[in-house]
Amino acid sequence: MQRCLLAAIVLLGITGLACAETRHQSEHHDIVVDTLRDDLRHPWGLGFLPDGNMLVTERGGRLLRISADGSNSTVIAGVPEVHVANQAGLLDVALHPDFENNQLVYLSYSSPDGEAARTTLGRGRLEGDQLRDFEQLFAASPGVGGGRHLGSRIVFDDDGTLFLSVGDRGQRDMAQDPGNHIGTVLRLNEDGSVPQDNPFVDDADRRAEIFSYGHRNPQGMIRHPDTGEIWINEHGPRGGDELNRLQAGLNYGWPEVTLGTEYSGPDIGVEEKDGMEPPVYHWTPSIAPSGMLHYDGDAFPQWRGNLFVGALAHTHLARLTMDGARVVSEERLLDDAGWRIRDVRQGPDGALYLLVDARDGRLVRLTPASSDD
Repeated sequence: MQRCLLAAIVLLGITGLACAETRHQSEHHDIVVDTLRDDLRHPWGLGFLPDGNMLVTERGGRLLRISADGSNSTVIAGVPEVHVANQAGLLDVALHPDFENNQLVYLSYSSPDGEAARTTLGRGRLEGDQLRDFEQLFAASPGVGGGRHLGSRIVFDDDGTLFLSVGDRGQRDMAQDPGNHIGTVLRLNEDGSVPQDNPFVDDADRRAEIFSYGHRNPQGMIRHPDTGEIWINEHGPRGGDELNRLQAGLNYGWPEVTLGTEYSGPDIGVEEKDGMEPPVYHWTPSIAPSGMLHYDGDAFPQWRGNLFVGALAHTHLARLTMDGARVVSEERLLDDAGWRIRDVRQGPDGALYLLVDARDGRLVRLTPASSDD
């Protein structure tokens, strides 16, 4: 009934709502795919508020509150100035774990630094339709020109710390130098300060914020709910996209170790090297992985424990069946839709919610099909 009502509203001339509904089959579940909105401008990050409404970032600098059914969208004021160029702009959004009491919303974004930009973390207090008292907590160093490889996912741990991914900014060799923040995953306190048990906190030659390094462009990141480990996916060059399980202080190899090649064809590095961590899984040719989810909901019981990864280049949603830390199978969903899937999240209803990155980007919901659908 709700889908029909929304479709009727569209016919009456209210733009931005789209209830195009399709049914798809997967190995375990038949799914219904609803487009809740089709008026988003390069959406990037998605977070759920306690009331079921959503916060969505757009790369151009807008933060939106969208109602649970997609029928209403409101622009939130108080967002910081962002450097918009190519992949750079307003990126991820995450709620503080105690959001219901402190109303803190965290954003990652590219902050302007003269002609350059930095992957940056900040937070503000959500009051009505405004982020108040927004403050910059951390900016990666050094600033780099252009708009490539920002990384920029945010994940909270359960000990008062958070993780922030930073890409190599197109400066690949810097990813092997932990004396800067390029090509790293950082571990910070919730106020942006350095946890005193970080791996390099007592090493004057390495940045104290670094948790791991040797990364190219990590655009998907989760905290595994069973093990507490941080998992990331990251873009390779021509092939060699990686799924990695992070451990404190380790080097993940880029660009000295990669299963990918230059876009022009030649090799970049070797496939393995002592002292550098191999990936848990890789995609060759590249799928350009982005948002990632560990599913533990009730709506799709056969998918519990699976990883979901949005693909930008091969335009699908990858479902990975896991056996501990090993990928045992992969299924590609929605590969006929042609969607660049930027983010994937589990809703409070157990449904999957996707952001499709485009000038006319979408917010999409996946639910189980009933027998009479």
